[in-house]
Amino acid sequence: IVAGGSSEDIQRLSSYSQNIGLAFQIIDDILDITATQEQLGKTAGKDLIAKKVTYPSLWGLEESRLKAQQLVEAACQELETFGKLAQPLQALAYFITSRNH
Repeated sequence: IVAGGSSEDIQRLSSYSQNIGLAFQIIDDILDITATQEQLGKTAGKDLIAKKVTYPSLWGLEESRLKAQQLVEAACQELETFGKLAQPLQALAYFITSRNH
């Protein structure tokens, strides 16, 4: 997609990347609270123990999930002009909000 892409294409991909990056972080914060150590493959609850400010600590779990979903939808909208070429990137974006590890 990037090869030969216009500056608008690059901007769309940059926006996509920023949105899925933030969505990933929000889901990571949620999983730190809701998943087990076995699911995560790392110690669960570290953020709470360290009293870190996380998205769920600011917004709550449901609002955080909603925000992550909105970010993924916004990311995928940025890809609409790329058609079928963007399907792998869209699949990656939707995986972020459905992952459990």
